Amino acid sequence: MHTKTDPTLPVVTCATSGEPIELRLSTERATTLAELFKLLSHPVRLQILDILSRHSGQVCVCEIERHFQIRQPTISHHLRLLREGGLIEGEQRGLWVYYHLRADQAARVKELLGQADD
Repeated sequence: MHTKTDPTLPVVTCATSGEPIELRLSTERATTLAELFKLLSHPVRLQILDILSRHSGQVCVCEIERHFQIRQPTISHHLRLLREGGLIEGEQRGLWVYYHLRADQAARVKELLGQADD
């Protein structure tokens, strides 16, 4: 089906500000951010990060688990993803693992969670 254009209507063209439009994020940076956003996209992981961001010391996994109505293997899965993503670290002490935010990530996480001033 061919449609005619109305010659009485103005011709609209794409106009820019005169400056070329360029990507601000490199592919590598965009990939890094997408991976971080994917990591932060689960409510349980955000809640775990919130717990850890409010405690400067290490938090026992048993203390983390008691806040959730999900099974321990699921909590371990989320903690593993956060560890692999470089946001947290864990230290085995006897039967328990104690988790904390990585020092180089603490300010970043607190800012993301809106607690930079705490």
